[in-house]
Formats: sequence, C-alpha cells, structure tokens
Amino acid sequence: MIIDLGAVGGVGMVGRVHDVLQSVRVPVLTSGVRRRVMAYVRGLLAEVERKNGWTLAEAAGDTGPEGMQRLLNFYTWDCDGLRHDVRDVMVETVGDETAGALIVDETGFLKKGNKSAGSARQYSGTAGRIEISQIGVFLAYASERGRASIDRELYLPKAWTEDRNRCRDDDIGFATKPELAQTMLERALDDGLPFGWVTADEAYGQVSRLQM
Repeated sequence: MIIDLGAVGGVGMVGRVHDVLQSVRVPVLTSGVRRRVMAYVRGLLAEVERKNGWTLAEAAGDTGPEGMQRLLNFYTWDCDGLRHDVRDVMVETVGDETAGALIVDETGFLKKGNKSAGSARQYSGTAGRIEISQIGVFLAYASERGRASIDRELYLPKAWTEDRNRCRDDDIGFATKPELAQTMLERALDDGLPFGWVTADEAYGQVSRLQM
C-alpha cells in the first residue's frame, strides 16, 4: 500500500504520519511495533538512495536489519484492512464528492532476477523499454485538498498464473491491467468513495468498459 502522507491535508508530514499510524491497523497493538512501523515509514519517506532492510535500519538508528526484516516477514498484516483504513483517512481529509478524482496508472519496478512475484521481461514505463520488472496498477485519489494512493493490484503475466508452482493460489487467474483497474474502481464504488471524476493513462482511457 502506498500512502502519499506528505500531500494529505495541511498538517506537516511527520505529524500526519503519526496521526495516520495511530488510526490504521497494525499486526500487534504494542508501542514497540508502532515505533518500528513509524521508523519504517519515515525511512521510506526519507531521501535514502536505496530503500532496503539495511538502509532503512540505518536510517532508524539500528545496528542491523533484523528488526525491519522481522516487521515485514514475521507479523501477519491485514493488507485489505489497511487499505480501508487509509481510505477512511483519505475521505476525512481530502474527500470531495464533486471535484474529487480517481486516477488510474501503472508503475514498473525494475528487478535483477525473476524471483519476485510477477517479475518477467516486460515493457516498463519506468525504464522506457523491455526489462525484467514487476508492474503494479495503482488507484490514486486527488482533490484540491490533497492526494493519496488508495489501492493497488500486482499485474501477474500468464507465465506466472499458468505455473502453479509459482502461483499456488488457485483463486488467482490471469487479469489484464485494465481488468485490474476495473476491479479497483468497482471497489471504490462499492465502498462509496466520494468522487466526481475518473482519469487514467492513455492505455486505460482507451478501454471502453472503463469509460464512465
């Protein structure tokens, strides 16, 4: 989940991060875990050249990456619940049922190998060419009061969805990027998000079923 906390409302970034993390659901409601989550998010927002377990731990003042790694790979995260929490914050702070806009776009994440879910040789707008990468389809919300990324879907090429050794969830099948965008827009409608407009990158805007 990507949260553009620095752009939400008129409160300072660090203060807003603290406010949001007090309201969203984390795996264990302990002060230690919340402090670790705060340090992790601050590291993501910081001007750190490479954001991995080591660099985020160093930014937090840790002597090793174990704490950050444990935060991500040990605790059970309610990702969909977190998405709803972020939406609640968004509606409260920047929601506008007349001028609010839902924005669909995709982003590529370059990879060194093909172990990461969805990674394959495919066109990445980030690189401007075919590279080994992951492609994420994102839904953002914007109004005159601020903006926030509110939903996400990972694009899985057929090479992944047709290989059950790699894609072990039988409920996950192949979906095109416009179909992933449609899924997120339907969730936004079902959840009653206040908006007046939908806009998207050209690749999505040309798909008739997404024209509203």
